[in-house]
Amino acid sequence: EYSHLSGVERVLYASSGCSIYGANAPLPLVEGFMSDQLATPYQITKMLGELYANFFHNYHGLSVVRTRFFNSYGPGEVPGAYRNVIPNFIYWAMNRRPLPITGTGEETRDWTYVDDVVSGLLLATARKEADGEAFNIASGTETRVIDLAHMVNELTENPAGIEMRQRRRWDVHTRLLGSVEKARLGLGYAPKTDFRDGLQATVRWFQDNWDLITNTARF
Repeated sequence: EYSHLSGVERVLYASSGCSIYGANAPLPLVEGFMSDQLATPYQITKMLGELYANFFHNYHGLSVVRTRFFNSYGPGEVPGAYRNVIPNFIYWAMNRRPLPITGTGEETRDWTYVDDVVSGLLLATARKEADGEAFNIASGTETRVIDLAHMVNELTENPAGIEMRQRRRWDVHTRLLGSVEKARLGLGYAPKTDFRDGLQATVRWFQDNWDLITNTARF
């Protein structure tokens, strides 16, 4: 409402591929699908945000682009009780603790490096033809959680290994893989960061900022 009244040129709505597509959509996930099987309040709020974005675009003519993120990661994200798995894995590994895997470890995610996310957002801001559209800002590749854990342990030289735990009730996704074809054609988006390279850069950031991170992390 405020963006409409104040004449903002374009609004980018930070949405979530995990929420919009739900747990049962065919892979790779494409922008035309929206789940009606809601599992978490977070999922509801992301869907509601997209509906409001559509309303203000269609009714008021507000320029809006819905960008759907997939498991973003990279330097700058601190670990904590309600944070994402990559910073938490790195933190635990650097403390020489086993990495807990909830489920089988065969679950996959589409981890997207922060530089690629920023690139996608800048393109969504600048491209006129993006107005009113939704785009996946993803890597277009899937990685198993157990492979992530082994890579983190290797990069941090953590000897503690992994620890298997029971799947949590809200872990409804067994696989996540976003299609970037629409973003490639409509925005010129091309994710460039190899997952291992991005993970190594994130570990390096942890090593360079360890004192600050340990003073900030809350579990």
